[in-house]
Amino acid sequence: MTTGVRRRMGVDERRQQLIRVALDLFSRRSPEDVSIDEVAAAAGISRPLVYHYFPGKQSLYEAALRRAADELAARFREPLEGPLGARLLRVMGRFFDFVDEHGPGFSALMRGGPAVGSSTANAMIDGVRQAAYEQIITHLGVAEPPARLELVVRSWVSLAESTALIWLDGRRIPRAELEMQLVHDFAALAAVSAAYDQEMAGIVLRVLTQEPTDGPFGELLARLSAFAPDVPAVPAQRLPPH
Repeated sequence: MTTGVRRRMGVDERRQQLIRVALDLFSRRSPEDVSIDEVAAAAGISRPLVYHYFPGKQSLYEAALRRAADELAARFREPLEGPLGARLLRVMGRFFDFVDEHGPGFSALMRGGPAVGSSTANAMIDGVRQAAYEQIITHLGVAEPPARLELVVRSWVSLAESTALIWLDGRRIPRAELEMQLVHDFAALAAVSAAYDQEMAGIVLRVLTQEPTDGPFGELLARLSAFAPDVPAVPAQRLPPH
């Protein structure tokens, strides 16, 4: 007959365990609804031991938030291979994987949760947005993005974030449709900007020449073409002067 012996964890290993446990709890419920007692019970340790590693719930929450922010930023990394539309679609798939798995945690990360107003939490959120922006710029192959391109990419990152937050409230639209729609949104934002700026037009045309007809951008053009015949003509007197 043998007796099981619980292995003693090192300091860093225990901290990482507590962060994992807290992130799991924060991902399933709002952070303000999770207590230190619950974290301790889920980790199999006493409440005082949790306070030995983290001075309070806020510090534990911010550590879990950092883990979530790092993981979310990593979802935007994608090999620089293949057409841009397919790459963006894969990125959106991983992004919504995170949103799906960590609903309340994602909301807490983007809305601030109990850390609202905290400079640390705000810096984490800004870091995720900046990482996403830099990844998209890299995929576009632009060393020095013009102002209009920066506006398009940052607007699209914000759109993806707000779309995911709204989707979490009821999930009324199929996730796969939203992922494709966001890729189409990127193309639409870029195309509108290209209509106003020659440099943007060159970037958009370069991207489109590398897109297959059966890719996400090709599908958007097909949908718009099918939609166009049903759109009533604009009366001549409403057309803007040339």
